[in-house]
Amino acid sequence: MKPICFIAARGGSKGIPRKNIKPFAGKPLISHTIEKCINSKIFSHVVVSTDDDEIYQISKKFGADVPFIRPKKLSTDKTGTSEVLLHGIKKLKKIGYDFDEIVLRDCTVPFIRNVDIISSLQKLRKQKSDAVFGVYRQHLNPYFNMMEKNSHGFLELSKKLKTRPVVRQKSPIVYQLSGLWVFNVKQFLKFETIMVPKILPHEIPPGSGFMIDNELEFKIAEFIMLNNLIR
Repeated sequence: MKPICFIAARGGSKGIPRKNIKPFAGKPLISHTIEKCINSKIFSHVVVSTDDDEIYQISKKFGADVPFIRPKKLSTDKTGTSEVLLHGIKKLKKIGYDFDEIVLRDCTVPFIRNVDIISSLQKLRKQKSDAVFGVYRQHLNPYFNMMEKNSHGFLELSKKLKTRPVVRQKSPIVYQLSGLWVFNVKQFLKFETIMVPKILPHEIPPGSGFMIDNELEFKIAEFIMLNNLIR
């Protein structure tokens, strides 16, 4: 049984207004992820969850299933990913979709490779984990060069060891989440959170995990896409 691809795309993006459907390298941003996932032949269905009519129409135009409209109460900037995915899985099951695995893809991370989706699914099945997250090693490290204010307003390292590492490379490895989350559906429904107990990492190239969250990143990502700099 093939997994389902699930893309959550609400209409009320604040960092970049209408970000999910903003023209990006010649077509709406979300269309790149929809088409890539459909053409991969990995999935039985590519599903978009949205509250927005224009996103609905564009998603359908590029071949995605949009079998329900997400309630407005699950489409605010205070709504967590767990709630959106839980709602989506329950709706899909109720209307007859049959799947044991679901791949959550973020359309604001357009460079995720199909080979990493396949490898993550293989790892999920082989090692019997609850989930596999696409990640890359992060040079910003809370043990070495990330700080926060303490109760007195002074800066201190976000995480402390007995002795601070002399160089970052000696710090514990930390990972940046990317736009790829693979779940065993039964386990996700059991815990009802994306932070299930048994999460395995699948390391991806840092470029593949490039996330668009502001106008500068949008322009950088578009330049990368137009010049085919990440394959």
